[in-house]
Amino acid sequence: MDPHGGDVIARFLEERRIPFVFTLCGGHISPILTAARIRGLRVVDMRHEANAVFAADASARLTGMPGVAAVTAGPGVTNTVTALKNAAMAQTPVVVFGGASATVLKGRGSLQDIEQLGLLGSVVKQAFTIKRNCDIPDVLAEAFGAAATGVPGPVFVECPLDLLYPESLVREWYGSRSGQAETGGFRQRMLQFYLSRHVDRMFACSFDEMPVHPWAPENARVEEEKVRLAAEQLNTSQRPVLILGSQAVLDPTSLPELAASLERIGAPVYLTGMARGLMGIDHPLQMRHYRKKALRAADTVLLAGMPCDFRLDYGHAIPKQATLIGVNRSRRDLKLNRVPQIAVRADPGRFTIELAAQVAKPMPERQAWIDTLRAREDAREAEIRTQSGESTDGINPLHFLRTLDRFLDERAILVADGGDFVATAAYTLRPRTPLSWLDPGVFGTLGVGAGFAAGAKLCRPDGEVWLLYGDGSAGYSLVEFDSFVRHGLPVIAVVGNDAGWNQIARDQVVYFEDDVATVLAPTDYHKVAEGFGARGFKLDRPENILDVLAAARETAAAGRPVLINVIIGKTDFRKGSISI
Repeated sequence: MDPHGGDVIARFLEERRIPFVFTLCGGHISPILTAARIRGLRVVDMRHEANAVFAADASARLTGMPGVAAVTAGPGVTNTVTALKNAAMAQTPVVVFGGASATVLKGRGSLQDIEQLGLLGSVVKQAFTIKRNCDIPDVLAEAFGAAATGVPGPVFVECPLDLLYPESLVREWYGSRSGQAETGGFRQRMLQFYLSRHVDRMFACSFDEMPVHPWAPENARVEEEKVRLAAEQLNTSQRPVLILGSQAVLDPTSLPELAASLERIGAPVYLTGMARGLMGIDHPLQMRHYRKKALRAADTVLLAGMPCDFRLDYGHAIPKQATLIGVNRSRRDLKLNRVPQIAVRADPGRFTIELAAQVAKPMPERQAWIDTLRAREDAREAEIRTQSGESTDGINPLHFLRTLDRFLDERAILVADGGDFVATAAYTLRPRTPLSWLDPGVFGTLGVGAGFAAGAKLCRPDGEVWLLYGDGSAGYSLVEFDSFVRHGLPVIAVVGNDAGWNQIARDQVVYFEDDVATVLAPTDYHKVAEGFGARGFKLDRPENILDVLAAARETAAAGRPVLINVIIGKTDFRKGSISI
């Protein structure tokens, strides 16, 4: 087939070593998909466009390279809105290629023709459209640069159908071949003249000679003076607290150095979002409980890669007398709700590494502070251990999750998609290694699970991917077990099944004495997975937990996806945890 716009896009992705294109097929984007496969990219088709974008999101988080998805026009594009906004809120570099009506038919009522750029303008970091084939290299370079530069985020590239297909075929569609105009009258000849000129402008450049422009993200340099000021503050601090968010781990290659830097600084560390797992499971400086209580007593707080949003009580969790060192790529997030005394607009991971080089050996007085926080940690773990032994109607979720935590090995990647069950897991499961915990982020999106799990398994084929579902969130993407089976992605999913939206019901029933819209059926989710060709287990007795986990591991190791339907009881472990 003659060269075409889809091949130019695929060549760009190939030369930039983008490994995957996630998609749901559509005639508008067929040239991208077929060219990508010819050039050796793995095309992974999902059953919903949102899950294709979620998979691209996970790929970006784990590789540091922009994740790529391609979706068809109209409803294919609108189906990505939630996933794109989630990527924007999570600050993940994703590039979505969206099909569009032919350039000459825009606004004329063609199939699936809507105003896509206007729709997505408030959702993505930047939106582009391709108007001529000459524009493709420049648009691609600009789009990928925008996705990864500064505060990362999703970018949308609109690809009109007639700029993706071969020129000869497009000319045939437009009826602009030589001699056709003579068969009609004056109006027909004028129409053919217009269409011929339009196609000439569209294909002004040769596909064979079209260059592929380089792109390289540029980020703000760390100011040496800010590093010095922060180091001086930490050197005199007796009760410091470090909080690292997802933005601190955007560069996967720097994570061993970042973890070593935190150890050198020698202050208590709380890890959030994608930063979880950075220091392993039992580092003496890493704290997991009573963060707000620690902050209230802190004299210095380093907030690296996270704003003062609802998770920090909009800045009120940090006392006014404490010195706040804020580090963020985003100018807005850096000063959101609370202006740091030392405000640094830079990459938080790189800043922390440079800071560690100037921090003196921690003063002896600081050990008493660490011991105090560690004692609180131990006390909280003892409480959880006690609560995990309490009797419930089904399996106590704390007991199951604590057993799972002991069962996990160093290869485990945890994907969190749910409300109450998954939030409970956040207290009990300990990510083993850097970039081994994926949750939606601050948008709190349900439905990320299957897409995240697919992207994670593709990026870490030797790792065990454990997808933690609530029974509510499972309903969004169970159909993707079909995708897991077809693409050979042996994910292990665990559904915490208490037949309800328990996180909502817990407070709704207390405040309004009504469980309306919060009750689900005790569905056999394991049978649903089996219908797609996966292996299903029903787990309803605590004494069978280890046997079922071992069987699931063995099945996944043989290449077959698994779903464990865990019948759990209701607890008050997270009572009063509503966030506003």
